Amino acid sequence: MKGRKDEDWAVFWCVLLSPVLLGEIPERQRERYFQQLSFEERRLPNGQQRCISVRTFRRKWRQLKDEGVPGLYRRHRSDRGKPRKKYAKLLARAVELKREQPYRSATVINRILKREFGSSVPRSTLYQHLKREGATRRKLGASKQKVRCRWTRDKPGALWVGDFEHGPLVMHRGRATKTHLSAWIDCHSRYVVEARYYIRENLDILTDSLLRAWGNHGASAELYVDNAKIYHAKAFRLACTQLNIKLRHRPPREPAPGGLIERFFQTCQMQFEAEVRASATLTLDELNRSLAAWLQVAYHQEVHSETGQTPHQRYHQDPRLLRQVDLGAVLTFFHQRVTRTVHRDFSDVELYCLFFAVDPSLRGDRLIVEFDPFSSLEEVQLYSPEGRYLGRGKRYEREKGTHTQPRSPEAAEPIKPAYLDALRDEHAAQQQQRRSQGIDFHSARRRNRWSVTSFARVFARLLGRRGGVSGLTAQELETLNAFYTRHEHLNEGLVRTAFEQAASTTILDVLFRLQSLLHERNE
Repeated sequence: MKGRKDEDWAVFWCVLLSPVLLGEIPERQRERYFQQLSFEERRLPNGQQRCISVRTFRRKWRQLKDEGVPGLYRRHRSDRGKPRKKYAKLLARAVELKREQPYRSATVINRILKREFGSSVPRSTLYQHLKREGATRRKLGASKQKVRCRWTRDKPGALWVGDFEHGPLVMHRGRATKTHLSAWIDCHSRYVVEARYYIRENLDILTDSLLRAWGNHGASAELYVDNAKIYHAKAFRLACTQLNIKLRHRPPREPAPGGLIERFFQTCQMQFEAEVRASATLTLDELNRSLAAWLQVAYHQEVHSETGQTPHQRYHQDPRLLRQVDLGAVLTFFHQRVTRTVHRDFSDVELYCLFFAVDPSLRGDRLIVEFDPFSSLEEVQLYSPEGRYLGRGKRYEREKGTHTQPRSPEAAEPIKPAYLDALRDEHAAQQQQRRSQGIDFHSARRRNRWSVTSFARVFARLLGRRGGVSGLTAQELETLNAFYTRHEHLNEGLVRTAFEQAASTTILDVLFRLQSLLHERNE
């Protein structure tokens, strides 16, 4: 098989020798014709410019006449592709080393060759020889490189590919801020269904970008994204499931399948962002307006080298997959939910330094606050930790307040004193039980020689009660009995002393002083 260079040389000789071959130059004048050609300087197919000898013209004429056009091809060496004899063993050993361990690099092979033969082989020469002998990783079956196919779909809207890319600096709120370009491109037509610059790269931005694309173009049958954390968000998965969109993720550490969106980013950087960076600094709104103009006027109207059509023409042709989206049903999946405690004094919850009024009956309670991150946050939805809906909280100014003060409880009818009745009944039952048991005289005698009856009689007399013990009430008798059973060595003299020293002549004061006297005596 002849290469392009061989054909160039054959054409070159045919142009010079064809007048002789076709009879335009008689045979007797052929030698003179060759001599005339030899005096002219010509540019050869290899780029050189020189004169050609008559002898060379004669040789080429004989080859053309005897072998035809193939005879004009340049003849290659018979040992082409084979190593010279003095390097044959060296290169054979290199092939052997590569076949023995396909993962051996050129550096390792040359180190072994240097030790065994005293010389090495240039890297490019070694590779060419190994390739010719079928001793490369790929030819030995040791390469793990996958065989790929080109991403394509038969209809617009079948597959969208999305990703983020760093953008130029913009002035945002008085500061130079980095931007991030979020883009979604249709696989079939290369039409960019949504592209916008943002100052962040998170789930909120992904949501905003997708909702804009779904609102303008409907939902695609499939989405293809990389393995970034935001593309594994629960809300993102739920929204795709709700819209019957098959979510695909790029294999880890394999950038090749994302070449479609990466090629768009490269085109955007070379054609659009290069002009933005060279011009005056723009605001974020100005940058997005310029991007929309570039997409509409330039990118979507240029013929794509792969499809042979403009993205706009290919995207809007039939048949086209159209799937309308109910954004209201999808947006709820992207609502954010945070836990807040209702302020006990102001009866509100705080969110991003904004305050939302809550029913005063919920003060101090833990609530789940649900809100739309893309709205103006005029109100939020309130739920209990168990998921029960508790109403809405409207935005207000804490300094002004909008709550209605809780009304005082209305005067209620007197309730039945069930608790007090229960206490009185229980007390009466205890007293009845004590009366039925009587006074334990035997245990009293073991502790005091003076009986509890005499102790009570002395108290009644010193208190001035008529009738002796019968002048004491049942409660007073119980009190005296309880004191008597807990103290030893009581006598009338101590009782009189206690009466004299007590702060007042009441049973409790006298017993308190009597208790002190007994304690001093025991010490």
